[in-house]
Amino acid sequence: MISEATITYHNQTYTFNPLSPLDISMPLHDGDAQPECFWAEPATFDVIRVGDFVGSVAEGGSTNYKRIHLTPHGNGTHTECYGHISADENATIHNCLKRFLFVAHLITVTPQKYENGDEIVLLEDVKAQLQSIKTEAVILRTTPNTADKLTRHYSGTNPPYLEPAIGQYLAEKGVQHLLLDLPSVDRELDEGQLLCHHTFWQYPKNTRCGATITELIFVPDHIRDGLYLLNLQITSLQLDASPSKPVLYPLTPVYPAL
Repeated sequence: MISEATITYHNQTYTFNPLSPLDISMPLHDGDAQPECFWAEPATFDVIRVGDFVGSVAEGGSTNYKRIHLTPHGNGTHTECYGHISADENATIHNCLKRFLFVAHLITVTPQKYENGDEIVLLEDVKAQLQSIKTEAVILRTTPNTADKLTRHYSGTNPPYLEPAIGQYLAEKGVQHLLLDLPSVDRELDEGQLLCHHTFWQYPKNTRCGATITELIFVPDHIRDGLYLLNLQITSLQLDASPSKPVLYPLTPVYPAL
């Protein structure tokens, strides 16, 4: 059993334990105890019935066999590519995401509240924590960080969102993957502008085709800010987005013995 592995990033070697994953996805349940945003119907798991066959062992069937009704952008943790804002049919998450392991940096930020009620994660707060850090992925955990994020119904509540300049800043830093515990990087109702989506993907003039945004993650407080190896798992759907399972492994730097 392999309990230690190493990677090298920017000439620095790190160790991690592949047997100690930290799952930051939201488990999705059948019923009301699930996150929801952008007026998506609840995810449902329906037993398939064909003739005398019933796809439920609890109901006397030989196997469990169910149909899932799911909206990737509205039900739980999901990862999206620039196809979310493009008419290009080839811009799918399956086509765009070709690697699945990345060096990631986790930071915790507090949205600032404005007179109109909007709560916005500001560029200055993100820059203050990233500074000169070089990373392939950035993970944003927002406060307050309560467990009700796992079942929160966001639709119509004007949830917190990111200052659009953050997308531009991350693109300029070469950050390819952005993960956050909010329904969207942009305001719930913004007249279709999706400014942060556009700046992060640099769409349409200089599109970063391999870049992704992962929304509705949940990072428990016991996971500390810092450097991780990110395993970004998706379903191979030819759509702009897929339900996803981001998993973290703490990275420990290795220094030469004196």
